[in-house]
Amino acid sequence: MEPVINEHGKQEYRPMHTAEHILNATMVKMFGCGRHVSAHVERTKSKLDYDFPRPLTDEETRTIEARVNEVIAADLPVTQEFATQSEVAHRFALNRLPDGASETVRIVHVGDYDECLCAGDHVEHTAQIGTFRISSTRYQDGRLRIVFRLS
Repeated sequence: MEPVINEHGKQEYRPMHTAEHILNATMVKMFGCGRHVSAHVERTKSKLDYDFPRPLTDEETRTIEARVNEVIAADLPVTQEFATQSEVAHRFALNRLPDGASETVRIVHVGDYDECLCAGDHVEHTAQIGTFRISSTRYQDGRLRIVFRLS
């Protein structure tokens, strides 16, 4: 029997939501920053905000875009596992869980590239995402915003 996790009241566009996971992992791997601090993920355009010390250079923006597209092209499987909060407290920031979150959590894996706690919808493998493109970046008051689209 599959565990029941908290409903979150949203129905994500699966390719965009999975691209969000890949972008987060890329930012963590490239810059050592945390995952996004706020997100607005929609079908046509999405925005992720990061606590970040400076604006990105044009070269960094191109490198991020290329790395995300490499992961997408690798056609990695997107899988899930279930665990209790206490079992994964050493791996994830549980303070990001909503108030009243169930003891059972779902961990979403994008191949061996990313893993995070998530209650959202995802593609089955990364080639279903399409092409990732950064539309713009903006830096203001310690926050970096990355706006992206898929085609």
